[in-house]
Amino acid sequence: MDDVSDIALFSYLSAIVGYLVLTLLLLTSWRGRSEGGLLVTASAVTTVWAAAFLLQESLHAIPSAIIWSLDIIKTACWLYFIWKILNYAFTGNKTGSFFFRHSRQLIFILAGTLLFLVWISEIENEWANAFLNPQWQIFGHVLLALFGLGLIEQLYRNTRPEQRWSIKFLCLAIGGLFAYDFFLYSDALLFKRIDSTLWEARGFFSAMLVPLIMISAARNPEWSLNVFISRGVVFHSATLVAAGIYLLIMATAGYYIRLYGGEWGAVAQMAFLGGAIVVLIVLLFSGQIRSRIRVFLSKHFFSYTYDYRDEWIRIISTLSGETSDLPLPERTILTISQLVESPSGLLWLKGKGDSFQKRAEYGEPGIPIREIKSDSSLVKFLENKGWVVNLDECGILPELYEGFSAPDWVDKFDNCWLFVPLFKGEQLFGIILLTNPRTPINWNWEVIDLLKTASNQAASYLILDETARELAEARQFEGFNRLSAFVIHDLKNLIAQLTLVVRNAEKHSGNPEFMKDAIGTVDHAVGKMNRLMTQLKNAGSAENHQNIELGALLESVVESRSVQQPVPIVKKAELAYTSANKDRLYAAIEHIIQNAQDAATAKGKVDLRLHIEEKRAIVEIEDNGCGMDELFIRNRLFKPFETTKGLTGMGIGAYESQEYLHSLGGELLVTSSVGEGSLFRLELPLEERPVTNSSRDNGVLI
Repeated sequence: MDDVSDIALFSYLSAIVGYLVLTLLLLTSWRGRSEGGLLVTASAVTTVWAAAFLLQESLHAIPSAIIWSLDIIKTACWLYFIWKILNYAFTGNKTGSFFFRHSRQLIFILAGTLLFLVWISEIENEWANAFLNPQWQIFGHVLLALFGLGLIEQLYRNTRPEQRWSIKFLCLAIGGLFAYDFFLYSDALLFKRIDSTLWEARGFFSAMLVPLIMISAARNPEWSLNVFISRGVVFHSATLVAAGIYLLIMATAGYYIRLYGGEWGAVAQMAFLGGAIVVLIVLLFSGQIRSRIRVFLSKHFFSYTYDYRDEWIRIISTLSGETSDLPLPERTILTISQLVESPSGLLWLKGKGDSFQKRAEYGEPGIPIREIKSDSSLVKFLENKGWVVNLDECGILPELYEGFSAPDWVDKFDNCWLFVPLFKGEQLFGIILLTNPRTPINWNWEVIDLLKTASNQAASYLILDETARELAEARQFEGFNRLSAFVIHDLKNLIAQLTLVVRNAEKHSGNPEFMKDAIGTVDHAVGKMNRLMTQLKNAGSAENHQNIELGALLESVVESRSVQQPVPIVKKAELAYTSANKDRLYAAIEHIIQNAQDAATAKGKVDLRLHIEEKRAIVEIEDNGCGMDELFIRNRLFKPFETTKGLTGMGIGAYESQEYLHSLGGELLVTSSVGEGSLFRLELPLEERPVTNSSRDNGVLI
């Protein structure tokens, strides 16, 4: 061998890496079948072979007999593996069985003879050098390569046509190894020396065949191998190899430009290489080129067009917004368009009227159609058939789309391609229009089925989004209606107060004290009505909490309810604070006191107590009225719009009080017996007493 060559080192290093990875993958999935074991053995021996050649190129320390022996053993292992899988091809074939039996013997005879010649040639004597000429060894390698090519031809020819897809890449890979060896050793036999260039490139060529062997292993489960080669690996590997070949060609062209360019040769070479690199970058980032490569690899290297695991993960990730921050309608178009390499599209969804309204567009389709009528031929065809309409196919084979006629505007835009329906149950929910793909697509049932499946998933996301939006609107209306009911309930109480003032005005209009109280009552009512209107316009204002001293608040409520008999009496009031909205807490306590007054009648009593228990402020309202039974408390007391007051009651006072206390983190408990009265216990979160100076204003600290 010549001096150490960097090319040779990288060449055999790439072979080591390639076959080591292949060996490890095969070992992790081998289940003990002989075919799989032979494939693992052949790959492992090839790894050792490449390592030995690398050491020899760099150190020249390995005896030549070992180098030649490894080369023979490597070839014999691949031959024996090919012979083994011929079992399936020659089953029931007598001619094949005869060839099969004798081919195995021939492998051992040829490999054994060559190994004998290699080691016996180490005996240095004149007789051996004369009789065992090195040319005989080279001739033996040529015979091994020819025999391997013959086995490959027999394997491919005797495999049924419908099963050849599973072994064609194996035949290409192993046949390539044998063909390269045949060319290498035939050249050596002819010119009586081994070409150093062919010898150095041998590792590179062997490494390039690893992906083909992996694909064949994945396609043959009978080898008990479960090797998975993802489309991503194949795509990036193919792109890398293509880029390398392109740069190699450009470098060769640049060399000749410099060689024959004269004075301008160096400048022209640099300009040419710079332009070639720019062109390569443009090609690598071209969506159309990438799409063409992906479609080509899927069509010619895989039995299925799609890697369904990756596609399903991508579909879910895109629709859920994990990989895109676009709005859901745009993400829906993107999800469907990526399946068929379409760059843009539009989405129409069923509106409340009698048409499909444009909801979104992705990319730049350039199709300004905002509405599709529900009675159009397109909509009726999609509803009846549920098909994906391919306009190109429809133009070539119109009989497949009997009863379909494209909308008039389709002829105005030459980029219209697919109409994909979206269904909500049995009802057409939306329509997606995709524009022409970046690269021709092999239109078949696999593509159609995936489009239908993905469109069903996309429709479910759109329906869920629509339902969530409608639910949010319904909740807003529900909140507004509930607040309106509470406001009306409070207005009813205010009206009752003002009515009482008006009635008494006829008797006491000349009494200055009465007029003063009447004006105060009207002012209080006006202020409360203004606050109620503010809550109705802006529900958020109801959540403006303040620090409230409950004792002062109870006194204010008692003063307000003193217009009705029996007058409430505060029996005990400790100093306690809570955080709440003043008006809503005031109304909640007032509702309960009013109910207690109604139950006790004018001759009864209503007592109030305020104390602290375990960091909770407790307000107790007790009456000696008619009381309630357990069934009424459990089923009717806090049920909205349930009342025992006939037309004078609305049945939401107790419900509103309980709901608001719950919103504060409090509780409303009731103890009652028929004929003995009732005890309402209001539990509120206790707040620390403010440190800053404060004054009372109806129980609110300011």
